[in-house]
Amino acid sequence: MLSVVNDDGSTPKGSSIDEIVREGARRMLAAALEAEVNAYIAELADQRDDTGRRLVVRNGYHQPRRVTTAAATVEVKAPRVNDKRVDEETGERKRFSSAILPPWCRKSPKISEVLPLLYLHGLSSGDFVPALEQFLGSAAGLSPATVTRLTQQWQADHTAFMDRDLSQVDYVYVWADGIHLNIRLEEAKACVLVLIGVRADGSKELVALADGYRESAESWADLMRDCARRGMRAPVLAVGDGALGFWKALAEVFPATREQRCWVHKTANVLDSMPKSAQPGAKKAIQDIYNAEDRDHAAAAVKTFEKLYGAKFPKAVKKITDDQEQLLAFYNYPAEHWIHLRTTNPIESTFSTVRLRTKVTRGAGSRTAALAMVFKLVESAQQRWRAVNAPHLVALVRAGARFERGQLVERPTAVAA
Repeated sequence: MLSVVNDDGSTPKGSSIDEIVREGARRMLAAALEAEVNAYIAELADQRDDTGRRLVVRNGYHQPRRVTTAAATVEVKAPRVNDKRVDEETGERKRFSSAILPPWCRKSPKISEVLPLLYLHGLSSGDFVPALEQFLGSAAGLSPATVTRLTQQWQADHTAFMDRDLSQVDYVYVWADGIHLNIRLEEAKACVLVLIGVRADGSKELVALADGYRESAESWADLMRDCARRGMRAPVLAVGDGALGFWKALAEVFPATREQRCWVHKTANVLDSMPKSAQPGAKKAIQDIYNAEDRDHAAAAVKTFEKLYGAKFPKAVKKITDDQEQLLAFYNYPAEHWIHLRTTNPIESTFSTVRLRTKVTRGAGSRTAALAMVFKLVESAQQRWRAVNAPHLVALVRAGARFERGQLVERPTAVAA
């Protein structure tokens, strides 16, 4: 029950608004758990023993426990189910497990996302309780010891991720970028090297995440060699910034992989070489290149750009003409994939929520812990990534199918002699 509200709008437990939110969250969670159990029991209502008694019935409630959510910390009593069915293969009793509130759950996934983000912003483990207690209504599950255990577990998760076998996974496309986050890395010029790939089924997946120095070729080579050692197959196409040492490493480790320069990075580099007065028009001319209906029209747009700006801004134009082959590589693949392949947006959009806009925290902290925090944030974001358009065409790309003007070219039928 809600407490009586005082004249000043407060309650014995604090603000009436906070109490309403907590009570609402508690009631909604309780109702959802009841509905989940009722649906489970109703679905198995026909399961009966030899005497005709139902094998799956309600059995009161579990002991109450406090759960930390994004809304508040609430106390819930989960319904208990008595499931008397026996698994024929193992001989063990079957058990009901709530998908909403698993037995081990003490905090929502949203809270698990907040903790590494606060750590990267410079909050020490001892500061979590006073920082979050006022917002969550409780310090349950947020002690320094708990945060330290989570940090250690996340480091182990990142280590296991970077040691996993890649021989059974086929990444047809990959995006590569070096992200400077100003996080607690031990060297000021260190960055996070990120590889995201597209599997043969069209889904996107984090391939690797490690620290490097100035996005150097050697740092990328170490990462690529490690991926190859663990069985990674050469991608068909790699997308990245033209300034990366990644390309030198790629040519060494996966020489058969084709290169695609990121148009977002390229546009920024070209416009930086031009006066502000010329940038709006130049930007539209560049967009005409990568938005062209096919490769031939894109090549014509490059010539138009060179004609318009070559005399006054030769250095800017050279940035495009020198890399024309790598900039237009995406036109050799399905038209549905062009929007994905011409930029490193899958990486940039993911790290826009991870990137920190604060100064480097005094006291570098642990490099491995910081990387583990970034890994957990990206791992969480990965659950929301959508597959590429026309995912069924990715397997055809791997198989070596030819595409012209973005369309699949059917193999000619053999003519009988």
